[in-house]
Amino acid sequence: MYGACMTDLGKKKFRAHLDAAYEANPELFARGMAQGYSLCGVLHSTKMELKTRRIRLKSNQKTYQIRPSFAMPYMIGWTDELENPSIYCNGAFPLKPWLMCLVVTPCTGIGLTWLLAFGRASLVGTTVKTAEKLPQDLLADEKHSRHQGQKVYITTTVGQECILGADLADNAGADALEKGYQTFKTEVREVAPGYQPTTVNTDGWRATQKAWLALFPGVTIILCFLHAWLKIKQRCQRNQPLGTALRQKVWHVYHAQTVPQFAQRVRRLREWGEAQLSSVVQEKVLKLCHNAPHFKKAFAYPSAHRTSNMLDRLMNYQDRLLYGGRTSKSSQKKGSVLLNFREKKASSH
Repeated sequence: MYGACMTDLGKKKFRAHLDAAYEANPELFARGMAQGYSLCGVLHSTKMELKTRRIRLKSNQKTYQIRPSFAMPYMIGWTDELENPSIYCNGAFPLKPWLMCLVVTPCTGIGLTWLLAFGRASLVGTTVKTAEKLPQDLLADEKHSRHQGQKVYITTTVGQECILGADLADNAGADALEKGYQTFKTEVREVAPGYQPTTVNTDGWRATQKAWLALFPGVTIILCFLHAWLKIKQRCQRNQPLGTALRQKVWHVYHAQTVPQFAQRVRRLREWGEAQLSSVVQEKVLKLCHNAPHFKKAFAYPSAHRTSNMLDRLMNYQDRLLYGGRTSKSSQKKGSVLLNFREKKASSH
């Protein structure tokens, strides 16, 4: 059928088959397909010896490639060749994807090509199909890692127990992080063009906050209370009684039910810290009190994340993936990480 459609000089067969496919499965096509399209050329894959047509939508003048179902995305191989290996990445067997590419198809190299190609897919688009299910309250942070021997930062966006965005930033500056988080913005607005998150929980790193405000000017930054406590905890590890007393007082502040109650407990913590503490422990406690106005913002958004617990759980998963792939070539890690993110997201939703 496909061969006949491609060899038809009049292109009527191709149009008829494409129209029927769109009528049966409109969700597989780009938005605006209903407004019409025009044929605009043929692409030839020398690797697979396969010809595919391109169309241009009349609604937005964008060009799309029409790929047959028996060919994998990005022309990485035939669907039949990867049908059995795909079972190993769909949860049927406890074999990790990075190991699958070495065990299932060690001779042909198809497994490795397939593995790396998954990193090109939209994380948001493969997780959330409708705009109504997009979370309004997000969490964001950077995972420190290495890529091809260089230190990098994985700009990670999380919502509803799923990793929704991940890309590499060369450094921790605002411009680099904005470029990294831009991937999430691009993908999420393909699902919902007007998407605007209400809040995003971040740590105290100014570059992260600046990047999010540049990408989503209307978003409210929620400062992570957990990070403030962890910095205090690190300074009193050798003094367990002091650590216990501080834990009770700090989390007593966190569990305030109203803004006035929160402010009152912050004042008491500040007074106690100035009278009872010294050196760097006092400095961190007073810094938490100084950031009270930033913590108060969360009371106006009941569904916002006041701590980064959800993000930390998924970042622990990132750690296991990066450690598990330590024997892989460094150039493979990005694809491995993004592929496993999609596994995690698929199991979560």
